[in-house]
Amino acid sequence: MDYRAAICDDSTADTGFVEEILKAWAAERQVNLTVETFHSAESFLFRYAEEKNFDVLLLDIEMGAMDGVTMAKRVRRDNETVQIVFITGYSDYIAEGYEVAALHYLMKPVSREKLFSVLDRALEKGRQNERFLNLELSGEMVRLPFYEIRYLDVLKNYVTVHAKQDYTVKRSLSEFEAELDERFCRVGRGMILNLRMVRRVTKKEVILSDGTVLPLPRGAYEPLNRAIIERT
Repeated sequence: MDYRAAICDDSTADTGFVEEILKAWAAERQVNLTVETFHSAESFLFRYAEEKNFDVLLLDIEMGAMDGVTMAKRVRRDNETVQIVFITGYSDYIAEGYEVAALHYLMKPVSREKLFSVLDRALEKGRQNERFLNLELSGEMVRLPFYEIRYLDVLKNYVTVHAKQDYTVKRSLSEFEAELDERFCRVGRGMILNLRMVRRVTKKEVILSDGTVLPLPRGAYEPLNRAIIERT
């Protein structure tokens, strides 16, 4: 398969070292890899304005005028699927990484084994992002990426799929449950949640990453927490 990676680090030595590991990983995994390297966040964003189809970004944090976290936030404004990995000599920024849904932090010096493991995860998550839910609506077919779906709920014989916009179709929730993958969890009789959209769970409600608050059915708290731990 084809795979595109970008390395952004103001250290030429570190950039070359990570690039060597990337190419070794690609050779072992039989991945057709294209790597581009950048020595500042600004130079990457200039390139990114022309070409956005990167699969993974490996970013240093401490760079020149713009740091890696700020750069990642700009990328995340219009790209939810690219995998972001921070490679840094500092652990102070880990909390900020949650804001951009960073896949992982690696501390310098990077080990081949750890980077291989993270790249394997990035590749798998990318493959998952390629999955779609097909919806027939008013005589047309809508292909909805799994990663855009926040939750589904049912009212009588109709299910509404809540994504960037809402889609309501006459189907059973069980039919959708059979089509979705392990990132989704049935909650009670009337709702399916995308576990990766869940920010917080209380005894009575679920808060999603966009601030949506959903009531939690009685008895669903412990099974939902267990599913989050096991599947995400």
